Amino acid sequence: MQLLRKIYYFIPAEWRYTARRVWYFPHDIWFSINNKNELQPPKGMIFIGSGNFLAQGNRYLKFFIELGGLRPEQHVLDIGCGIGRMAIPLTKYLNQNGSYSGFDIVKKGIDWCNKNISYRHKNFSFKCVNLQNDLYKSDGDNASHFVFPYADNSFDFIILTSVFTHMMPDEIKQYCAEISRVLKSGGTCFATFFVLDDESEKLMDEEKKFYFKHDFAYYKLMDEKVKSANIALKKTFIVDECLKKNNLKLKHHHKGYWCGRSKIEAIDFQDILIIAK
Repeated sequence: MQLLRKIYYFIPAEWRYTARRVWYFPHDIWFSINNKNELQPPKGMIFIGSGNFLAQGNRYLKFFIELGGLRPEQHVLDIGCGIGRMAIPLTKYLNQNGSYSGFDIVKKGIDWCNKNISYRHKNFSFKCVNLQNDLYKSDGDNASHFVFPYADNSFDFIILTSVFTHMMPDEIKQYCAEISRVLKSGGTCFATFFVLDDESEKLMDEEKKFYFKHDFAYYKLMDEKVKSANIALKKTFIVDECLKKNNLKLKHHHKGYWCGRSKIEAIDFQDILIIAK
């Protein structure tokens, strides 16, 4: 598994997208002929995560409601929205008083969402932002200075699924400052991380299945050459440097099984943090 990851990370981001389109071309031709009603992107266009695209989105919607307290009338911001994995199930949950805004750095995903989701659901909007990330995009601005394109106190609920796992610490601190700015008082942020604490580090060192071996004091990397591939952060850094300094509070930490923890004890692969303002 580690070798496959290294090969994947070695390929330039733009080439990965092309390779996936070619690999899934026969499937997507069949899909376009037979899929008449279901809102779902072709497999060759999906550039985030693995597994069943729709099932993952539906599972997270359940988490948003049960763990985060999301309500149908709320205004939602999806940071790193990809190609609509979270937006699609939310089209069936948010009502006419609610709204959804999403942004991402990969233009083809945003274009698909605007064409297929916003076209059908006018309270859903998507924006492409020009930021660099060595896992997804080779050019663009530095995310450590990025200001979200939204007004203060605009959102009740903010989502980041597998976003902070692909960002460097200075970028994460800036995003937390912006989350605090655009999140309403009393609002909730649902974010996933690879959280390093005594328990997860001990399990990771024992199992060595999903292993962060490059240590930089308050964070660890899986691959030094592609720094944004996978990043794990010390819990003390998340709480003290990212949350407390931005008027945010950690309400709940639902631990993941990425480090070797039993799946019976964990709710999902990554750690889920429920954050309040």
